[in-house]
Amino acid sequence: MGKLAKILIILIVLAGGSAGLYAWARSNDKDKNGLKQIEVTAGSITEKAVAVGQIQPRLKFEVKSKISGIVKKVYVEVGDAVKPGDPLFEIAPDPTPQELTEVDRRVESAEASFNRAKLEVQRADELAKSGVLPKSELDSKRESFELAKIALNKAKQERDLTRKGRLAETGGQESIIRANAAGTILTRLVDPGDPVVPLTSYQPGTELATIAMMEDLIFKGTVDEIDVGKLSAGMTTRIKVGALPSDVVTGRVARIAPQAKQEEGATLFDVEIELEETSNATLRAGYSANADIIIREKKDILVLPERLVTFSDGGKKATVEIPGANPKDEPKKVEIKTGISDGMNVEITSGLKKGEKVVERPPKEIS
Repeated sequence: MGKLAKILIILIVLAGGSAGLYAWARSNDKDKNGLKQIEVTAGSITEKAVAVGQIQPRLKFEVKSKISGIVKKVYVEVGDAVKPGDPLFEIAPDPTPQELTEVDRRVESAEASFNRAKLEVQRADELAKSGVLPKSELDSKRESFELAKIALNKAKQERDLTRKGRLAETGGQESIIRANAAGTILTRLVDPGDPVVPLTSYQPGTELATIAMMEDLIFKGTVDEIDVGKLSAGMTTRIKVGALPSDVVTGRVARIAPQAKQEEGATLFDVEIELEETSNATLRAGYSANADIIIREKKDILVLPERLVTFSDGGKKATVEIPGANPKDEPKKVEIKTGISDGMNVEITSGLKKGEKVVERPPKEIS
């Protein structure tokens, strides 16, 4: 029992000693009035602007059809790489009964005009041989015949395209939609059997797929109007991708929009950042990211928490409080010069030295 009591006494003494050391350490930084002393240290400060956006391909285009119909075949899947001219979709014409009737009527009308022009040119040939019809009249009849022949061929081609989606003379697959440029299929928005509205001058048409150059990605985002005046093309950026928290992608500002836009009551400017090559991070289109645009950066400078600095005279004058000569003396104000700030810490250019203490007063209580 005596042995246990000794152990308990030793533990109590150790705990009391630890509490005393902690109180003594706290008393060095904080006096009875609640004043703390913060030391001026050496460090680095980065002044930056934050752009919020996404990783996007620089070149991206939509695939649309110039003919109406139904999707008959699909040759690609999302993620496939394609080259210029590769087949993407085959569209089967799906004309309405009215359209079918219209193209047949045009062919019949063109055939009637052609047959009439043919008979007239034959009659004109006979009259010209007998010397009754002048040569100029014969040339006019032949011209009418050639125009009627062209009109008939055009009407038959329109009928073939409407009914079959191809020309009977060539057999060409006019209904196959091909890739205009090389890239990767980002989205495929139709399946076999889906209807397709054509792209015309008065309607946008059905979007079939989206193709992008995934080898050339950029950051597209927005920056607040407060910071845009400090930015310029060529500034270094550090981009943090939400899906890749351990990787930092670097780049440079390529473009700043000349005109602002309004989003949810905020005034924002579009920015584009060209990404530098990275061997570790695998980037994908649509990744959410934040870009820190480095405005100014200084290393190995004197820094102090900005909350300890009092600014006056419209920010032209800066002061801090330092401890008095004696422990019982009130802190005294000294004027300092400041440099760049990151919102948390500020650079001290003159008025204080490394290792000096600055007084921090306790926050005022709200009654």
